[in-house]
Amino acid sequence: MTDDGPLPGEGWRIGDDGLPFRRAARVLLFDGAGRLLLVQAHDAQQPERTWWFTVGGGIDPGETAREAAVREVLEETGLVLDPGALTGPVAARSSVFDFFARPVRQAEEFFVGRLDGDLSDEALATDGWTEVERHFVDSLHWFTADEFAAIDVEVFPVELPQLLEWLAPGWDETVMLLGDLGPQART
Repeated sequence: MTDDGPLPGEGWRIGDDGLPFRRAARVLLFDGAGRLLLVQAHDAQQPERTWWFTVGGGIDPGETAREAAVREVLEETGLVLDPGALTGPVAARSSVFDFFARPVRQAEEFFVGRLDGDLSDEALATDGWTEVERHFVDSLHWFTADEFAAIDVEVFPVELPQLLEWLAPGWDETVMLLGDLGPQART
């Protein structure tokens, strides 16, 4: 792969700013105990650098963000969600980050999903991970609020603590703008 060639994974194209670009859907997924599911990954160039982020990924051609969110949850966790049961989008983000040692831009829509039951990490299936995900994704974990507050590595989006606090009393049907778009809210 060269700096001008395609990126691994799906949905990447060269954007107006010259960076590889794709649209993505992400899910703030909670179990019945109120724990948040996050994905842990590492930097392929610096394996000691790890971070946690929300479940989700690229939107396929002809797919809505809501459909992509449900598909990504299934592929990354083995959990089945009803698209109609998702709340949102509750947030949107445009972000530039390094992916496979080059800067990329991703426009994301965030949804909230809630599942019944107290789920375990062991109940999550990773057999739907793509080859790309297998290169940098390390694990999945359900976090209590206290465990989330104690995370000592990067979390993405960086505004996730504020987003969770904002959503705690319930969603007011505004969309919080994150990353290059915010932080602010619009109706």
